[in-house]
Amino acid sequence: MLKQISIFAANTQGALGKITDELAHQDINIYTMLATDSAEFGIVRIIVDNAEKAQEALQKVGYQCRIDYVIAVDMASDKPGTLNRILANLNKANVNIRYLYISFDRQTSTPIVVLQTDEPETETFLQGKGYRLIENF
Repeated sequence: MLKQISIFAANTQGALGKITDELAHQDINIYTMLATDSAEFGIVRIIVDNAEKAQEALQKVGYQCRIDYVIAVDMASDKPGTLNRILANLNKANVNIRYLYISFDRQTSTPIVVLQTDEPETETFLQGKGYRLIENF
């Protein structure tokens, strides 16, 4: 599983820049980032080259954040229906997906679906179906 940092951040102008500025100052590379919002606060999810260092740096400057574990699946293709097949397999196995987002493999330029689920067997199930899981970006 991959380590992802979930950051609780104010939904204000410049809030994302403050996070990325701190990470840049600490020489931490962001591989993928997702920001979702609500009226006043949002959750920023990032995968970086050093999750522990990023968490420590962000907490030192006042952010509430935690390390979560996510599954990253190499989609191997950017053709229509690829994500749908993955989701259909998970649905047949009664796996509930809490959230997902799409990133990409920087070396092969193929899409990667990043997902979070509470089902502990999801990784084993996906591997059994022939999917390649990504352990690092």
